[in-house]
Amino acid sequence: MSCWLICYGSLLPQPSRLPQYSMCKLLSLVCLHCCLQNLPHSPKYSLSSVLGEPVTIRSWLLAGLPNVAFSIDNAIIMKSGRRWPLLIDPQGQANKWIKNLEKDHRLQVIKPSEGGEFMRILENAVQFGSPVLLEGVGAELNPALEPLLLKQVFKSGGVNCIRLGDTTVEYSPDFRFYITTKLRNPHYLPEVSVKVNLLNFMITPAGLADQLLGVVVAAERPDLEEQKAALVVAGAGGNGS
Repeated sequence: MSCWLICYGSLLPQPSRLPQYSMCKLLSLVCLHCCLQNLPHSPKYSLSSVLGEPVTIRSWLLAGLPNVAFSIDNAIIMKSGRRWPLLIDPQGQANKWIKNLEKDHRLQVIKPSEGGEFMRILENAVQFGSPVLLEGVGAELNPALEPLLLKQVFKSGGVNCIRLGDTTVEYSPDFRFYITTKLRNPHYLPEVSVKVNLLNFMITPAGLADQLLGVVVAAERPDLEEQKAALVVAGAGGNGS
């Protein structure tokens, strides 16, 4: 189920993710099959319980990721996917989170309107392993990005390289690439969708209610927030030992 969410479910809005077996026909069928085959399974499913790492999630929250299951699942999908993420982010929450998350790693922020400067910054970032945030893209992506999106890395003189435009640059394994769009309902062609990991970060009413609840708890009972953080770190330490 986690594989399905990473590959196909990342675009679904929050209500369609349906974290509990009883709320999702597909999960109910999987649960029934496990019962018939006497396979061990959990009565409830959540992506964070399967692929989430408490300390990593804690660092995401400190960087500004909304403390709601939907946003945490998005971050897990982004981390676990093989393709570079394209985040549908009309409210700018994901954009702000990535900037905070990567601010200590020489994050380069670029826009499609920057022309030649755009490719020069990309080439340097790929070579020296700096993360890049391409923000404000439209319904189409620059064709020059295709080798990067497809990760067309090749060996040259024993070194990993990639060709960007007319230039061949060394490809650092530390390079990371993020793309965001403010379009609320973009229609990307299939040839674009298969090259990126599309993620829907658009706020829903339920997600907004969860965020407001978290803000109220943090303001009214900061002791509970500190206790929760301590439990997360302690639990992660126990899992790692």
